[in-house]
Amino acid sequence: MIVGFVGLGNVGAKLAGSLLDDAASASDGVGIELVVHDLNAEAMGSFVERGAGSAATIEELAPNVDVIVTCLPSPAICASVAETMLPLMKPDTLWLEMSTTDAEEVKRLGALAAEHNVTLLECPVSGGCHRAATGNISIFAGGPREAFDRGLPLLKILGRQILHTGDWGTASELKVITNYLAAIHLAATGEAFAVAKKAGLDMATTYHAIAISSGNSFSHETEGQLILNGSYDINFTLDLVEKDTDLFLDVARNSGVDLELAPVVRAAFADAKDRYGPRALSPRVVQRFEDDLGVDFRSPGFPAEMIDTEPREEGYEVTV
Repeated sequence: MIVGFVGLGNVGAKLAGSLLDDAASASDGVGIELVVHDLNAEAMGSFVERGAGSAATIEELAPNVDVIVTCLPSPAICASVAETMLPLMKPDTLWLEMSTTDAEEVKRLGALAAEHNVTLLECPVSGGCHRAATGNISIFAGGPREAFDRGLPLLKILGRQILHTGDWGTASELKVITNYLAAIHLAATGEAFAVAKKAGLDMATTYHAIAISSGNSFSHETEGQLILNGSYDINFTLDLVEKDTDLFLDVARNSGVDLELAPVVRAAFADAKDRYGPRALSPRVVQRFEDDLGVDFRSPGFPAEMIDTEPREEGYEVTV
């Protein structure tokens, strides 16, 4: 099976790496031959050195694969790539779209793919780059059940917990809902750390108190440690949080729901983006409190980057 992979960014490179590792081991009988494409020649070169093939253009890649995976930074880029590749793809090609994108756009792309006899399965991921690197990330998959069944052997290589969410658009909606929760938890962590610091509490003790309490969250356990270290390096940037929050607000607006907290959270991240730049790391939303209060939240013993210490496990479908 020839698998083309488009988009070797922070998440995409790690997902593609799981496919390449599987191709090298060939332990599951899937029989993957990986071919990559990215505008960054250096990113492609690192995969070629490890044994992957490469394609200089989408036009070169699209007609020559059985499955194509895309992991791209914005709906506009996804649309541009899709409109280039779909007319060139072989009939019955499977397209796994792993970007975080707009649900209505996914529905449009699914219909467009069907016109070219290509099957789309939207597959956004959740869990952070460190879990993408180990194949332990979670995957939401939206599309026809038949497409899900076709894609499941590959999805089990890419991730651990795989949930079929329903028709096109459902995975994207759930992804931005969960990303919104992660954003609000991160912003709340900043407020909690600020109060703890000004109250004279030890920051390591504060971290562990939250971690064993009902106030714990995935954001606290991951980004909280990077904030205390001072690296902030979660491999996710403020402009991406803003994009995802806007997609969540679109879902709410289209569903007729007036929100109270989301606009406040979006404003906090917009303020951080104005202060530190759009490509600043997303946990720097917390740095605003450090700067405004003239303190820092540093505490020794916390890591500069997140490493998934759980052993890699074979992926499986989460049934509802």
